[in-house]
Order: sequence, then structure tokens, then C-alpha cells
Amino acid sequence: MKYKDYYQTLGVGKDASPKEIKKAYRKLAAKYHPDKNPDDAAAEEKFKEVNEAHEVLSDPEKRKKYDTLGANWEAYQQGGGDWQQYARQQGKGDGRTFYYEGDPADFFGQGQQEGSGFSSFFDSFFGQGRRTRSRQGGFKGQDWEAEMPITLLEAYQGSRRAFAWQGKNLRITIKPGAFDGQRLRIRGKGAAGVQGGPAGDLYIRLKIEPDHRFTRENDQLIYTTDVNLYTAILGGQIEVPTLAGSQLKVKVPKGSESGKVLRLKGKGMPNYKDPSKHGDLLVKLKVRLPQHLSAEEEALFKQLKGISEAQKANMN
Repeated sequence: MKYKDYYQTLGVGKDASPKEIKKAYRKLAAKYHPDKNPDDAAAEEKFKEVNEAHEVLSDPEKRKKYDTLGANWEAYQQGGGDWQQYARQQGKGDGRTFYYEGDPADFFGQGQQEGSGFSSFFDSFFGQGRRTRSRQGGFKGQDWEAEMPITLLEAYQGSRRAFAWQGKNLRITIKPGAFDGQRLRIRGKGAAGVQGGPAGDLYIRLKIEPDHRFTRENDQLIYTTDVNLYTAILGGQIEVPTLAGSQLKVKVPKGSESGKVLRLKGKGMPNYKDPSKHGDLLVKLKVRLPQHLSAEEEALFKQLKGISEAQKANMN
């Protein structure tokens, strides 16, 4: 198992302040976020590594444990993952001795059955289930996670949901601009604590269901609509729906080609951090050719073709 340098992952020094760690994390998380890198497996893996590094370095207790063991991780491995064997090795050889005051289980989380969702290095280091000792004593219970499907309209407007969990009725508030994969925390609703420690937390992961009218790219909404040939050529107006419930009349310029995009500023999704700001609504035109022409229509198209060809000949 390879040692992970969390400081290197975030690009900070080992003496970095909590503020510097938070700043580095936010920058990298924004860069590699799945919403900005759809279908990019490398970016997704990097996003996971950045989150794992932040999980450790932003928590004073985890960071202290990580710094304490540090490069001695290799020696621990050589001990076969056995704390007593590891301690004996540290007392030999170069005369240096590694001391840790406390229960080795506090390092390695003995007795857990389910993974934390982070790397095997993280689980081996801190214990599966991300169990930590509380200031009041004992160990914090394991965090749990559940998936909640919501509609795009709920993500747009915001929503309140009530649901049953472990025999209790819980409520959760979904803010406008919520995004797919977002995790919402409900404190103290995870597994019970151990030895008097606090309960873990419950994380609700949002899954936004597909919408039959709109697709979403970050805060932008995309609406694809058919436009007949005559409107595309001559120009005109079409009606476009919005998630706000209104219908907008949109001008189609003359000579619009299939695939042309019309931008309606501020008619997209609200920004999660500032719901007063909205993305844009992009209207993508799909020009529909007429089918089953009557004899008169076909004759008129032939006439138009003849006029066009005559104009090209005159220009030459």
C-alpha cells in the first residue's frame, strides 16, 4: 500500500495554516469538480484525492495523527499491520524510537466492517467508517449516506423533504441551485457513538432526475426546440418554457440554421451560493424540413430553386 502525501496532493507545505489548506482545497475542488469535468475519469479520481486530503488536513485530530506517523507508515507496513510488531521494530536499528500515547485502535479503527468511501490508505490509517475520538471521550459513530432523487424543478425552486430514517421522521431543506451529487449533512443521525462518543452524521446525496424539457450544464439550462423551415428562413417568433413556469416569446432571426443557439440571460438555474444570480437559458434550434409536399408546394420550391440558380449564373 503506497503512502499518500496529503500535503503534496493539496500543494501546500507541512506548516500550512488551516486557512491555507482550505484555500488550496477550494481551488482544486473547483478545478476537478465532476460538474466541470463530465465523463473525465482522471478528473474524478483527482477530485476524490483532493477531498481525502482535505478530510485529513482540515481536521486537527486527524492531521495530528497523520503527522505523528508520517513517514513511519512504511515501518508499520513491514510489521504486517500489527501495532505490537511495528512498535518492536521502532525500538531497533538506528536507535530512534517512535512513541504514541494512546490506544492503537484510535489510529487504525479496529472492529469496523464497512469502508469509508476513501482510499485503502485512509481506511488503514484512520479506521474504516472514519471513526474519531471526541473531546468528551469515546469514539464518534460511523457516518451513513443515503441517496435522494429530486426533480430538476425542485433543484431550481428549492424544496423541503420529509422522510423516515431508522424509525424517526426527519426533514431536510434543499436550497435553490442544488446540484447532482451534492451531499447534505444531518448531524447526529448516523451510527451511535462508542464508549460515550457522539453519534455519526447522515449524509444525503442528491440525484437529480432527467427532465423531459431541459438539460443542465452547471447553472445553464439548455432547451432544444423544433423550428419549421419557413420561420428559420423568414424569421419569426417561438414560445419557450422556463422552470419559473412562464412562457417567453423569443425572436428567431432570419436565416437561422439548425443548431443555432439563442441565449436568454438570467433564465437558467439559480446559483447555489447566491440564489439571486441565475445562469442563462440556451435555446437550441432544430430546423424541421417539411414532409409530404403538395404538388403546389413542390412547384413553388422548384420555382425558388430556378430563381436561385439564375441569380448565381448572373453573378458569375
